[in-house]
Amino acid sequence: MMVKKDVYVTMRDGVRIAVCIFRPDGEGAFPALFAASPYQYEYDDVPAYSIFPWRETGPVEWYVNQGYAYVHMDVRGSGRSEGAFGFMGKTEQEDYCEVIEWIAKQPWCNERIGGIGQSYYAMAQWFMAAMNPPALKCIIPYDGLVDHYRGSVYHGGIFCSYRPGWYIGLLANNQHRPGNEPKRPRMECDLVGDIIGHPTYDDYWKERSAYERLKDITIPVLSIGHWGKMGLHLRGNVLGYEELEGPRKLLVTGAKSVHDAHHWFDSIDFHEKEMLPFYDYHLKGIDNGVMDEPPVRIFVRGDEEYREEPKWPLDRAEYKPWYLRKGPSESLTSLNDGGLSTEPPSDGEGATEYTYPDAGWRMGVIGMGPDGRPDPIRRVLTYTSAPLEEDLEVTGAIILQLMASSDQIDTRFIVKLADQDPRTPADAEAGRQPVSVNVSKGWLQASHREKDPERSTDLRPYYKHDIPEPIEPGKVYQYDIEVLPCSYVFKKGHRIRLEISNGDSGLTDAVFQHPYHPSMVGTDSIWHDAVHASRILLPVIPR
Repeated sequence: MMVKKDVYVTMRDGVRIAVCIFRPDGEGAFPALFAASPYQYEYDDVPAYSIFPWRETGPVEWYVNQGYAYVHMDVRGSGRSEGAFGFMGKTEQEDYCEVIEWIAKQPWCNERIGGIGQSYYAMAQWFMAAMNPPALKCIIPYDGLVDHYRGSVYHGGIFCSYRPGWYIGLLANNQHRPGNEPKRPRMECDLVGDIIGHPTYDDYWKERSAYERLKDITIPVLSIGHWGKMGLHLRGNVLGYEELEGPRKLLVTGAKSVHDAHHWFDSIDFHEKEMLPFYDYHLKGIDNGVMDEPPVRIFVRGDEEYREEPKWPLDRAEYKPWYLRKGPSESLTSLNDGGLSTEPPSDGEGATEYTYPDAGWRMGVIGMGPDGRPDPIRRVLTYTSAPLEEDLEVTGAIILQLMASSDQIDTRFIVKLADQDPRTPADAEAGRQPVSVNVSKGWLQASHREKDPERSTDLRPYYKHDIPEPIEPGKVYQYDIEVLPCSYVFKKGHRIRLEISNGDSGLTDAVFQHPYHPSMVGTDSIWHDAVHASRILLPVIPR
């Protein structure tokens, strides 16, 4: 393998962009894979461990051994590249295209280029494809959101602390050098200030939203997401696939966490099975039949197996309403222990009122159990079904139609859908909660409830997030809350559980936490009577 570092490509404005080139030994023109991020190619040799979450280029040397060149770009203002970092703004997007065309002109390239990489690298691929540089023939965005505002920075209009923390780490990694090596120039981009200064979906975020331009993509796309990446990327990979009009394929894996997704992207076995055939077909012209296979492949949690589908969403999904009920379910300990049923509520079931912040919260909204251990559901609202009489598969987009009121001019809802195991007698006697697994999540700031009628569907609300509108204290509103898509089988004897709160916790939500604002002091009511029937619509797959 030939490696050439610190190769500079001059952009239209004179700024020099640094790339590292890996290619097979000897003469010849090869297809090239292109990866772009601010994560610095000089760290490509660090081990593929979870402690380095930004190592997202995949097995570079292995791809070179398969007959591909691999070009790794430090985006403008990062690593060894000149200029000012712009966090995927228009200038950075144009740089992608210029570097792609430069690669195509090199004697070692056959003028056929594919996008590669995870997370930032994947998000960059959506923009590359939307700009249609002639040499770019396909992309595989692995873990790639299409809308920074909705996908990571303001879930449902609620500020998430992940991206500011990410940027602080990026600054340190770029500027701090080991030993007495000279520090690099400061990255001048005030991304944290930009995030805080743009709390609505304005021109700043539209410029950085590939969603606005998905219809411009004409090249083949293999979108790879993971059910376990609910706070980041999952929505983008699925939504991106749905909005594309050109050749497309969707794979959603069973990765349960951020770490699983990173581990798999470093796995040669995964690349050989899932990604290399796509590149070989579109960049080498190998007729391996990959585009003749069903376009959708999803991991069905619960069944713990992959399944091929002719399309997404699934035509055979039957949406069934599950109504929030007064309860009790008598299956756990929470603020209310409400019920969840396919039968609508009766006249006398009223509303469940809760006051916040709760005196029992200790780590975010997490309380403590009788044994002194953290208890994620003890101090939140829950609505739990009776034990299921048979297996129930839920696959597709989910919507919660929540009837709620508040004594404040704004509030927020953070909801979780969970699979609850049967509670053992020993756990019940000891006051321990039943074992459960998170299936999906949703978020909505009440003042951001207005939907875009052109982009919303009956089962997937698309909020405008442009002009927050206060709510009237005491008035009951219907909030259509987008709950992320899933594919999950609730087993016979298990229960379906919905959790509702106005906060979360780093203990359960990791880095995708939504800080509790000091203005959030009040009382909300969740309604579940015959007139104000709250319900969650689940896409049930006949079995």
